[in-house]
Amino acid sequence: MRYELVIFDNDGVLVDSEPLSNTILAAYLTELGHPTSYEDSLRDYMGGAVHRVHDTVLERTGRRLPEGFDEEFHARVFAAFARELEVVAGVPDMLAKLVAEGMPYCVASSGSHERIRVGHHKTGLDRWFPEGRVFSAQDVGRGKPAPDLFLHAAERMGVAPEHCAVVEDSPLGVRAARAAGMDVYGFTAMTPAAKLGTATGYFDDMGQLLGLLA
Repeated sequence: MRYELVIFDNDGVLVDSEPLSNTILAAYLTELGHPTSYEDSLRDYMGGAVHRVHDTVLERTGRRLPEGFDEEFHARVFAAFARELEVVAGVPDMLAKLVAEGMPYCVASSGSHERIRVGHHKTGLDRWFPEGRVFSAQDVGRGKPAPDLFLHAAERMGVAPEHCAVVEDSPLGVRAARAAGMDVYGFTAMTPAAKLGTATGYFDDMGQLLGLLA
């Protein structure tokens, strides 16, 4: 393969969490007096860390979200994960093939470490992602679209940015990977290629990924 490391986004790429979490976020913001549709949530927050929600609401309204927002939001999301979360189709087979190829990989997610672990435990992905392969926006000062998280993951994995391939499904994530100097492959199962910006390539089925990386 052309790369020395594959860095996966988590939500929407490994676990099918974006519909759940954005439905919950839109409803919670609306409940708090910030009317938000599901489509609004996808457009404004998909791929970003929770601080992006705080920053956007404050910028638009001049009002801060209540203390305890993060804890309540995560509690609602984790409850939905326990009931409904599924792995993205084709991911276990794709990971098994990466292992067979001897290709190093990791996850770099805007979500918290707890969110990643809850989702991976529910879907069985924890067997593929031990502690040393899990990186969160909690680990760096700025989340996506800043490049910090991807650069941190590459450094910890011992690979230069130009030898990394990122797998993303959000415009924020594509921007972050490009800013880090990495190739990025856009997963278009939820987000059309036209909205993913300047990705290196696009695919809509996990079975296609290894062909793009070869």
